Amino acid sequence: MLAVLRARRELLRSRLTEWVAIPSVAGMAEHVDDVRRSAEWLARLCAETGFPEVAVHPTGESSAVIARWPAEDPGAPVVLVYSHHDVRAAKAEEWTVTSPFQPVHREGRLYGRGASDAKAQVLAHLFSVAALREVTGGTPPVSLVLLIEGQEELGSPGLEDLIRDRLDGLRPDAVVFSDTLQWRAGEPAICMSVRGMLPIHLEVHGTEKDVHSGAVSGPAPNAGLVLAELLARLQDADGRILLPGFYDDVPEPTLERRAELAALGYTDEDWLRRTRTRAIRGEEGWLVLERLWERPALEVVGLLTGDPTGMPRAVIPSSASADLSIRTVPGQPIHAVARRMREFVEQHADPELEYVVEMSEDSAQEGYRTPPSAALDALDEAVRAVRGVDEAGRMGNAGGGPAELLARHFDAPVVFFGTGLPEDHWHDSDESVDLDVVVRGAAVLARFWCSFADGAA
Repeated sequence: MLAVLRARRELLRSRLTEWVAIPSVAGMAEHVDDVRRSAEWLARLCAETGFPEVAVHPTGESSAVIARWPAEDPGAPVVLVYSHHDVRAAKAEEWTVTSPFQPVHREGRLYGRGASDAKAQVLAHLFSVAALREVTGGTPPVSLVLLIEGQEELGSPGLEDLIRDRLDGLRPDAVVFSDTLQWRAGEPAICMSVRGMLPIHLEVHGTEKDVHSGAVSGPAPNAGLVLAELLARLQDADGRILLPGFYDDVPEPTLERRAELAALGYTDEDWLRRTRTRAIRGEEGWLVLERLWERPALEVVGLLTGDPTGMPRAVIPSSASADLSIRTVPGQPIHAVARRMREFVEQHADPELEYVVEMSEDSAQEGYRTPPSAALDALDEAVRAVRGVDEAGRMGNAGGGPAELLARHFDAPVVFFGTGLPEDHWHDSDESVDLDVVVRGAAVLARFWCSFADGAA
């Protein structure tokens, strides 16, 4: 199977180049048509691959694709595949290899926004099915349903309604979630968990309007400083988040889990080189991979106050805002974190100033951990067989996604299989994907379909 897919590598590169060139940026009015074009492009490829049922479904100002391919055996397992085709916006001026939506192939990598997150991951599934069809001449050994949404980068706000409207009668035996990373190209490891995510928007309003600093500097409140002080109170010097009771709901990783992570090949130097993060920070007392996958984290992802660069007015800003991201771990309820954040702001707020706290709990995502299941066993067998190893490692994913929603709605285990790597630089400039990793990933998926079907027989 791997040889068949390697022979299709150039076709994979060509297809991915076409798709990445469509700027399917989520949540931007000027790209609504592009997101629709991206969905239509994918729908055509699904049909060309052989899926007999393919449809594009509007979801708000976005578009999703649902494709079905029933197995010949009515008793075959049903597998729902989840991924997305929308992408993050890009700062073109920060890209050095190419423009974000003018993909180029260089030294085995395809560069462009969405190349790794997550268009290559979707193509790995389609190419796995095409390779199986070439080898066996028949339908897939499992009944496949592809759900490729167009709002993942916005927190999947329309996904639950889409599932309820279009897939409510579906009863999959497993969900394959393909929007995750692998640990290393040469070190096979299965992702066992994703973190949850709560986006938070904070505002502080001080003076009634921007005022000249030379006229009122000293006695006037400075919204920027007030917000900075509030943010500084959120985390201590050892990296612990200081929301009262925050860690009450954080489960300790088991000794087995800590041993799994310690067994992965890791050095600080390699991590810093691959991620371009310059330094290592975070919660003291935990290994880096434990901080990454088994501990919560708080990040400032946006900060705004005063005048933009190049327009100095020497004024005290009347307002300041920050966008935060709290990454939770499986078992740590989002609603409890949101409540503690509100209580924290109320506790530290200056009564003479105005504060705004906005949290989109409806679009926030819970963490999820894969339970033991036949699907996990089949995936483990497939990874070991294709990669030629006696044992596949175990890892996590620092990001999130709607895995918990899918597991809850369909009452089915979710297994994770992605074709990204930390050095692919998702959401960053010069995003890229290693095409050999995608080819091997497609081979693993082809083996997985067969292994899962055999195990269920």
